[in-house]
Amino acid sequence: MKKLIALALVAILAFSAGCSGSSGGKGVTKDGVTTYRVGVSIYKFDDNFMTLYRNEIQSYFKSLETATVKYQVNVQDAKNDMAEQANQVDSFLAQGVDVLIINLVQSSSEATITAKAKNAKVPVVYINREPMEANAMDYESACYVGADAKQSGTYQGEIIAELPNKGDADGDGTVRYVMIMGDPENVDAQYRTEYSVKALVDKGIAVEELFKQRGDWDQAKGQELAASALAQFGASVDVVFCNNDGMALGAAQAIASANRTVGKDIYLVGVDALDEVVEMVKNGTMTGTVLNDHIGQSHTAVDAAIKYINSQTNDKRIMVNYQKVVA
Repeated sequence: MKKLIALALVAILAFSAGCSGSSGGKGVTKDGVTTYRVGVSIYKFDDNFMTLYRNEIQSYFKSLETATVKYQVNVQDAKNDMAEQANQVDSFLAQGVDVLIINLVQSSSEATITAKAKNAKVPVVYINREPMEANAMDYESACYVGADAKQSGTYQGEIIAELPNKGDADGDGTVRYVMIMGDPENVDAQYRTEYSVKALVDKGIAVEELFKQRGDWDQAKGQELAASALAQFGASVDVVFCNNDGMALGAAQAIASANRTVGKDIYLVGVDALDEVVEMVKNGTMTGTVLNDHIGQSHTAVDAAIKYINSQTNDKRIMVNYQKVVA
């Protein structure tokens, strides 16, 4: 009897361990159909670009389903709160997901999440926000899918440098600019801020920074900051650089309210190539943007996740090129 009870306890513990998600990539098979569970945490849902991105993740997973393979994709809003995202990761792992796709709230938190995933033997694909540490993604089943933020910043600067007057709207020999940043901790914000200006300097163009503030990728903050800069510096502002199109849309509203005209006495550039912004570029109310290819990136991220599910490997960094968008 004691042996039977002991065997029963072992069986129960084994079943519980199997349900805990201590290892990924196995899926759940029923009636000949294997369903793989995917946990996705997006830094915040009300980001324009990440809305397109997460919707494409879901639709692409759906398009890859077959009669015998399905994907259960659980997408959560981290609400720009690292504690909330950490709780989501813990919950995903407890639920026994087969792979994680994480859009980090804070790039510096990657090591903690990776350690949890590694301990649970669950692969993790980081998207959009590249981990910052030199020894990032210390796990054979962890990778990053994104685009080179240096390239996006360089392209912003080149869009301005390639204008007939090289961005010197008032013709005084110096391009004076306003910089509206995303989250300064985010590597994309850092590189877009640095390399957009570097592209001008590298072409021998004199520049002067008038104003630089964080807008946290938010349209309303972009409008507020651009309005403040224009009120403070007036006609001296030649160019407004925004780290993303959301903030650029806000800046465009502020520019119009200040009775300035994009393409005539001021220039404005963003990143993401949102549909609305591309239309503005076409009609001249935005100088240019840089295509942050949400379709290419999301599909690449899903492909990487499926490779992990199938016990295959990925490169540590899988990059998708940006593209300039000008009239």
